[in-house]
Order: sequence, then C-alpha cells, then structure tokens
Amino acid sequence: MPATPVEVQPFPISRIEGSDPNDIAHGATKSSRSFVSTLVRLSREPLLHFTLLGAIIFGIDAVLHPPAKDEKVITVTKAMRQSFIDNFDEDKERAPSEAQLQKMIDSWVASEILYREGKALAVDRGDETIRDRVAYKMQLLIFDQIRVPRPTDEQLQAWFAENHARFDEPERVSFYITPPTDQETAQRQLDDITQQRESEELQKLTRAILGRPVESLSASFGDSFRDGLLAMPQGEWKLLQSKDGWHVARLDSRQAGNLASLDSVRDEAARNWHTEETRKRAWEAVKRLKASYQVRNEP
Repeated sequence: MPATPVEVQPFPISRIEGSDPNDIAHGATKSSRSFVSTLVRLSREPLLHFTLLGAIIFGIDAVLHPPAKDEKVITVTKAMRQSFIDNFDEDKERAPSEAQLQKMIDSWVASEILYREGKALAVDRGDETIRDRVAYKMQLLIFDQIRVPRPTDEQLQAWFAENHARFDEPERVSFYITPPTDQETAQRQLDDITQQRESEELQKLTRAILGRPVESLSASFGDSFRDGLLAMPQGEWKLLQSKDGWHVARLDSRQAGNLASLDSVRDEAARNWHTEETRKRAWEAVKRLKASYQVRNEP
C-alpha cells in the first residue's frame, strides 16, 4: 500500500526563491514604501534637524578654525606692556616701577591662562562675553574646589602678628579747612575769620573733616600739612600749606589710637585668614596651570 504523502512546510526563504516574480516585486515595493515613509517621518523631527545642523556647524568650524599650534604660548607684546604703563596713572604723572609693571603683567597672564583653560572646558559655550568674563567663571570653578579648614590657634596668632594693623584703631583728627588758594588770599581769609567778618560764601566753602585717620593725611594733603595740623593747638585758626595750596585750618579734636588684641577680634581675624588662605591656594592652582604654558615677551 503506497505511503501517504506528508506535506512539508518549506523554510521561509524558499518561498522567496521559488515564488512568483510578481510576488517578489510586490514585496519589494511594499518595503520601499515603508522605508520612504520612515524617512518622511524622521524628516519632520525637530531634534534630527538640530543634530544635523549642529554636525554641519561644528564640521565647518573645525575646518575654518583649526586648533592653534601655539595655544600653550602666551605673548606679552610691546603694545600690551605700554598699555599697562599708560593705564597705571590716568594723569600720566607717574610710571610704574619694574615690580609694579611685572605684577600687572603677571595678573594679565593669570587671567589669560584661566580664559584658555575655561575655553578648553567649554565654560564659555553659549556665552558671547569678553575674555575676563570667561576667566572669572574659571576662577569660580577653582574657588569652588578649594576647601580650607579652620586655622589652628598657632596659625591665627602668627597671621595676626603680621596683620594686626588692620584691626588697630588709628589715631584720628577732626578739623575745619578752607579751599586751597594762594598765600596772600589765605592770609586775608584768616584775618576775616579771626575777626568774625568772613563772607557767607567762605563759610559755605569751608569743610568739616571729622574723624580722619592721621595716617591718611599725607596722601591727601602732604607730609608738611599733616605735621603742621598735628602741631596746632586745638580751637585756633591757622594758615597751613598743603600740596594743593594754602588753607585756613582749625584743629577741633584729636583721638588717640588703640592697639587691638587677638581675643577682641578673633572671629573677624579668622574670616580674613580664611579669605587670604583661599586666595593663596587659588593662586597656587593657577601657577600649576601656568607650568604647562610658555610666557613669551617680545624684545
């Protein structure tokens, strides 16, 4: 008796290989339509547009602005040095010393290093501000990483011994002074004041300076004015010469200074120590960055 034939299901690919060509064409057309449909759907996605646009922009930027070969070289130009000198004193009456000029250059170099390091970390991404703004952001990053513990008593005592003048109460004076003029005019004003016949205008122009630290008088009026004022008897009008001219002045009061003790200002001293130590460590961090740079000065 002949065996009953068994129907065998073919492997799926055999259906393609042995199928009718029309069926194959139909399947290919259907796949093409699905692919096109997918492309159309993706083309409407804003995120895809942004990604492609970003790739194009960065690609063009890489071609037009290749990395600088000397990005670790900082050049202090002649013009830059001259600008530091010119900006030191607006009136151009004083030029900076070599030490002062070098300090300004070091500060600028540190700022430039922070700017470049900030750029390398993309701190400025999306921010079209000047170099100092980027350098400032880098400073904030450095300061954020610094952890300074509370000072020991020995550290605070040593620091206070060097900086106690910040906390000492200075000697102060209070006095009246007329505007600067020539000696002859100042003498007439003195005569009018002592005889109580000074004009209203002179009364309005006469200034009262109260509680002025003695140590600040030289910078404003000159050494001879300071010495003359301190030698005057209180309550008497006298002629005094300052670096700006002649004045009529009267010393009203003189308050002695007072030396501060660490115990009386311990908390404030600790805060100041902490601020200085933080800045010191931040500057050391900048110096470590500077080690990888070459600072070149034009002859």
